[in-house]
Amino acid sequence: MTSTKVWPRFLPFPRRINLSLGLMLTGILITIVFIVIALLAPTLEQWHWIQDPNFFIGNSKHSPPSAKYWFGTDQLGHDVFARTLYGARAALQVVVAATIFSVIFGVILGLLSGYLGGWVDRTLLFLMDSIYAIPGLLIAVTLSFSIGEAARGVPSAAAALGVAYVPKYYRVVRNHTVSIKTELFVEAARALGASPWRIISRYLFGNVIQSVPVLFSLNAADSVLTLGALGFLGLGLPADIPEWGYDLKIALEDFTGDIWWTTLFPGLAMALLSIGLSLASEGLSEYFNPLQQRDTVNDTN
Repeated sequence: MTSTKVWPRFLPFPRRINLSLGLMLTGILITIVFIVIALLAPTLEQWHWIQDPNFFIGNSKHSPPSAKYWFGTDQLGHDVFARTLYGARAALQVVVAATIFSVIFGVILGLLSGYLGGWVDRTLLFLMDSIYAIPGLLIAVTLSFSIGEAARGVPSAAAALGVAYVPKYYRVVRNHTVSIKTELFVEAARALGASPWRIISRYLFGNVIQSVPVLFSLNAADSVLTLGALGFLGLGLPADIPEWGYDLKIALEDFTGDIWWTTLFPGLAMALLSIGLSLASEGLSEYFNPLQQRDTVNDTN
């Protein structure tokens, strides 16, 4: 008798899950690169590897990229490379502060609204829907006008951006809370005399917080562009804080076909950071969605 060799049968690889993981890792890697740049920028300046982003005396104006000025200089003589690196620092500071602000208020208000119901739910739902109907950039511009130029800074810019994103977290958390509060384990806790605070903090919070990381990275990507738009309009951070949108505004005033570096590098940095956060959000969305993962596995079998 002749023996036939039986090769092991491998299960098909879930391609879409692998793609989602790749997108997420790529986005996280891009974001980490910008975080490292933002953290190391002051150290690089102390080591005299880069110039002070506000220094321009003695520098040539509109100097093209070279060994001395890697990204060239702008119309005042600022080193574009130094301002691009410090722009990452300003952008991440505002983005992190704005998203944390919106997460805290959105999650708390969503939990209270969904669990308490009644007039509290109706009032908060009307208020959040009204804010949600207004474009985020318009809200940020209006709040920046209200704050005034003297009080502008990272906290005020973060608050102006964060207000626009609170309704997104509120709607997601509120809807999850409404569906979960009727579950048997919540009813059992309520029957045993658990206080509303204990039910919200122990039984509801852990179940509704799972979708927040996806919204966090998605809103962070949008806030990078919104901050750039505010800076382009002259309503963002003060002029002494390097910021990509403001640099683009200054660069476009004297933009010609021969002077391209003053707009390319700040705009490219803004686009890369936004793309990195968007990829991370897309990967997290598919990774944390159990229904989509189940459909993916069924399709591959």
